[in-house]
Amino acid sequence: MHACVAAVFLFALVGTGTARSQVQAPAPDTILVNGKLVVYDGAPAQALAVRDGRIAAIGDSSGIRALAGPSTRVIDLGGRTVIPGLIDSHIHAIRAGLSYTTEVHWSGVRTLKEALDRIRAAARTAPQGSWLVVAGGWTDRQFREDRPPTQAELAAAAPDHHVYIQLLYIKVLLDAGGAGALGIARNSEWAARLTVERDKDGKPTGWLSGDNRAISDLYNLLPRPTLAQKLEGTRAFFRALNAMGITGVSDPGGYNIEIPDYQPLFQVWREHGLTLRVRYSLSAPRRDRELEDFKELTQVLPMGFGDDWLRFNGIGENVTWGLYNNDNPSDAQKEQLYEVLRWAVSRGMTATFHWHNDRPVNHLLDVLARVNAETPIAKLRWSVAHLNDASPETLKRLKAMGVGWLVQNAFYFRGEAFLGQRGADAARLVPPLASALRLKLPVGGGTDAHRVMAPNPFVSLQWMLDGKTISGVAMRAPPELPTRIEALRLYTQGSAWFSFEENARGALAVGQLADLAVLSRDYLSVPIEKIGGTISLLTMVGGRIVYADGPYAVLEETPISRLVLDSSSRWPTGSKRSQEGFGRLRRLFAFDNDGSPDHLTILTTHGKVTVSKIF
Repeated sequence: MHACVAAVFLFALVGTGTARSQVQAPAPDTILVNGKLVVYDGAPAQALAVRDGRIAAIGDSSGIRALAGPSTRVIDLGGRTVIPGLIDSHIHAIRAGLSYTTEVHWSGVRTLKEALDRIRAAARTAPQGSWLVVAGGWTDRQFREDRPPTQAELAAAAPDHHVYIQLLYIKVLLDAGGAGALGIARNSEWAARLTVERDKDGKPTGWLSGDNRAISDLYNLLPRPTLAQKLEGTRAFFRALNAMGITGVSDPGGYNIEIPDYQPLFQVWREHGLTLRVRYSLSAPRRDRELEDFKELTQVLPMGFGDDWLRFNGIGENVTWGLYNNDNPSDAQKEQLYEVLRWAVSRGMTATFHWHNDRPVNHLLDVLARVNAETPIAKLRWSVAHLNDASPETLKRLKAMGVGWLVQNAFYFRGEAFLGQRGADAARLVPPLASALRLKLPVGGGTDAHRVMAPNPFVSLQWMLDGKTISGVAMRAPPELPTRIEALRLYTQGSAWFSFEENARGALAVGQLADLAVLSRDYLSVPIEKIGGTISLLTMVGGRIVYADGPYAVLEETPISRLVLDSSSRWPTGSKRSQEGFGRLRRLFAFDNDGSPDHLTILTTHGKVTVSKIF
């Protein structure tokens, strides 16, 4: 019998009040008692035991306590809710980590004044003449002022610095000298790619708009972080995700990340410094060299290569440039995708595809169907990401081929735009989550952070449940709203399916990896509009407490280094105070729809963490 399967028999629930072993078994490493465990396919439980990184038993508190030995760590949950660790099935986490500590973050900020205050705070510590960057993850609709900043406001906040503010992949605001510093002023090539926004008097406002590729290429002109900053940012961003209950991510590559940019991730992994499980796919590095590059890169990188912490999970989201953000591909471009996918099938390779709109999705699905007709692809667990307005016919085509669907809360930010373009009738069906579940289509939850969305999974879960935008506008109709358990399953078991791990993680079940989060609020009973403000008080990955705060802060097992809190005081690396301060990273992205958070937030800029109050 497989070792991990045999291990589940070491502890078995017997009766209603005890949890005991059929044979004499080693005591658990950790037990959690007096809680409210969200168990999908079992009786309600209050406690669990962990041994060797896996869940060894689940039951009531007295029964689990009876399993403890002299060295067992006992954690009293105080009635708090415990959920399986959340898995974001489509998040650009690797890219976000590279620059996380060198950027200014507006996620969760509810006023433009505070957003500008964060620019002002960053300017106080950044070298004169350097760039202050907000790379995305915000929308002007989150501000009470209901507008984006102006160039004059940037000048007032940071008169001695260049400033780059990116709004989704739509447009960028530069300071008055920013275009010249980036080398795009009076450049004919860039003039053809970007549109200069002008005010009513015909004067440039500083805002430049363009398509996805133009905005991404503009970002690439900014100074790159150093290797040390990339390493620090990777650790910090992953820790921020842990603070939100995230224990795993699937990263799809995409824009603004090149092959060498994976090295910081690999270094953190080699140093055993990862605090969440990373599954990553490779996007095509070069246009018209896709098949050649994939063959070269995967000669020593077979599908599934890695370990429980870091694992290669195929190709995409950009499989071929001809069908990446292109709703009208030519026959030659579709043939190119077909050739790459035939090769992927021959290598047993998973593939994920970025596609936004249902109307032209037949271009992609026809190629997939052609490949599937030659060799069934269901066992490879391919996926399509986004596709918010998927039609019933499209969902059925995906189901028939065994292709899954990766859903993110894009319309939390951009719902009003869709509503204006397509009308209320179409908006009531987007995305059709309940329809997909009725079809038993594999669906994974996520955010697509951090350019187009903040990475907060509880904001995404809240949006799944109420279908409302950040402004409170209701879109999705009740028939397309999942239940709380269904939504949570999408963010756990559903996401795990896409990396062939639904039997290894994603549930609180005996034998599964001990990945879990202890929540600040009861996800199952708190009003839906309060779910977005939920945070994790303790996050465990493989039995290791990678994040802890509040009453559990002393249980933190991951040492925190290279951290400076405040611009005025330097605390020793790894000190207790630095660990406590960094522990509050959980609050960076947490906010309620009523816009009245009363907690501390962490602002990370240029390697520093500044504690500020959200009013």
